[in-house]
Amino acid sequence: MDIVTDNKTKTGKANLEVFSATLQELAAADRNILIVTSDSRGSGKLVPFADKFPRQVVEIGIAEQNLVGVAAGLASAGKKAFAVSPACFLTARALEQIKNDVAYTDNPVKLVGISAGVSYGALGSTHHSLHDFAVLRAINNITIVVPADNYETAEAIRLAVKMDRPVYLRFGKKNMPDLNAVDQSAFQFGKGRIIREGNDLAFIATGETVAPALQAAQKLAREFDIEARVISMHTIKPLDYRLVEETAGKCAAVITVEEHSVSGGLGEACASFLMQNGISKPFKIVGIPDEYTVTGSQTEIFDHYGISEAGLSRIALDLLKKIK
Repeated sequence: MDIVTDNKTKTGKANLEVFSATLQELAAADRNILIVTSDSRGSGKLVPFADKFPRQVVEIGIAEQNLVGVAAGLASAGKKAFAVSPACFLTARALEQIKNDVAYTDNPVKLVGISAGVSYGALGSTHHSLHDFAVLRAINNITIVVPADNYETAEAIRLAVKMDRPVYLRFGKKNMPDLNAVDQSAFQFGKGRIIREGNDLAFIATGETVAPALQAAQKLAREFDIEARVISMHTIKPLDYRLVEETAGKCAAVITVEEHSVSGGLGEACASFLMQNGISKPFKIVGIPDEYTVTGSQTEIFDHYGISEAGLSRIALDLLKKIK
């Protein structure tokens, strides 16, 4: 997927590759950084890490509950443990261990959900993680981070290593474009990034949906003279409520976009905040509806549910028509 910014096309690597490279850089200077995997070093792009630092990798095998329990034990002993496993299994099979061994016990494990959302494509609903925002939002004491591009990924890993509390990091598989944010302030958990300014409409997106939201905004400007603000809400919890409120105040309508169920995720978090604070605004949640997904690649699934340049621009036009 390419994003055109200032007449230049910029395409980056898969965020997982940046995750691995950043950890290698940090682990060279910090022997307390450990990778704990559930037979997922290949899909997690961690083979180069394991080759360089074999004593800093713990292989658990396909046993996600044990993965989280071992990572929690290591973290309690002062290790900076990254528990890496497919997001669909990590946040379902090991949910009790995340709740009790990590969050309740306040062990600063870095939980890394790979191949998230619908990245597994045609493997179907058993391998899709469309519930993880919802279940983890309901658990106290865990930060939920979904980087949109390579920059956000590298910065998120650097911050996570320093954190003394639990964090969940979510990554997909595809190569991601480099997003040139309007907001050049330092990356922080809990503070969204403004990728594009505009007052006619706002896309508040997260993770791999930020790129199609930006493409839709560019299409709306190019073809309809509609200027849309685009926000990368990389932290689902704690949410940047200040930015949500500011955006709702500046823009005529708000659309949230996520690679997650429409139930319990980014959209409902934003809607709940706005409603409870008496802020009324035309609003639309775009995500995966309450159904088993169609079969296809991630791109095909995105297209089917309107998470694409064409789909999001069409949804935006329909929403703006209701205002006039």
